[in-house]
Amino acid sequence: MSLSANSPLVSTEWLAAHLDAPDVRIIDASWYLPTAQRDPKHEYEAAHIPGAMFFDIDEIADTNSAYPHMLPAPEKFSSRVRALGIGDGTRVIIYDGAGIFSAPRVWWMFRVMGFADVAVLDGGMKKWIAEGRPVNDERPRPSPRHFTARRNAPLVRDLPAILHNLDTCAEQVIDARSGPRFRATEAEPRPGLSGGHIPGSKNLPSSQLVNGDGTLKSYDELVRLFDDAGIDLKRPIITTCGSGVSACILALGLAVLNREQVAVYDGSWAEWGAVKGLPIEV
Repeated sequence: MSLSANSPLVSTEWLAAHLDAPDVRIIDASWYLPTAQRDPKHEYEAAHIPGAMFFDIDEIADTNSAYPHMLPAPEKFSSRVRALGIGDGTRVIIYDGAGIFSAPRVWWMFRVMGFADVAVLDGGMKKWIAEGRPVNDERPRPSPRHFTARRNAPLVRDLPAILHNLDTCAEQVIDARSGPRFRATEAEPRPGLSGGHIPGSKNLPSSQLVNGDGTLKSYDELVRLFDDAGIDLKRPIITTCGSGVSACILALGLAVLNREQVAVYDGSWAEWGAVKGLPIEV
């Protein structure tokens, strides 16, 4: 699988063949829910794909926000990725330890910041290790590159935009959380949040898009999943989830289906479920 400006995935075979390419930068974007009891930075320091740099979504974020890993200011994003050796003329390949979980969030962040030459490693570290491919514990020391963020606002929705959409219904809203969380029959993993979902939203758990080996499901399977969830692929779409991570898995799946201009509600349920007085369905 080759990488082009409109290719959201690369295979482990492709990355293995391009590990030493001077224009390729690899990012370990691993992140886990607290319930997983995993330390992604510690795991990165122990073993990562050769040449990979660690991207901390909780630090490369708006750390002044009351909500987790919200998008940072473009200036902060530019500063951090410059230090990772990413800039003009580089190709960015992003992976995570679960296969496809948090890497799509960072793929989306780059696109929001106007950087298009970015893709997710299909199957991530999970598939890479299963295939016996090389890892090491060496931390690269890249030279800083020039990077200027140009915010691609249509890829982001905030609370006022979601409230406006309740009136207009111009955009379909898909919630990537599990069915029990969507229906409020299971408590949210973050304390203090109401249960339920944004009125009118559809439910498609992001886990349904991923195979057991951590790869994304096929084109035809993705079409069926979105169709079964009641989504019209010809109409505008907003994705949401618990904190803006798994929503990006849906956005990645939609990009595979050539729906690249899908917006993500950055605050997601961490915001909607915390703000008093907002309408909620169960």
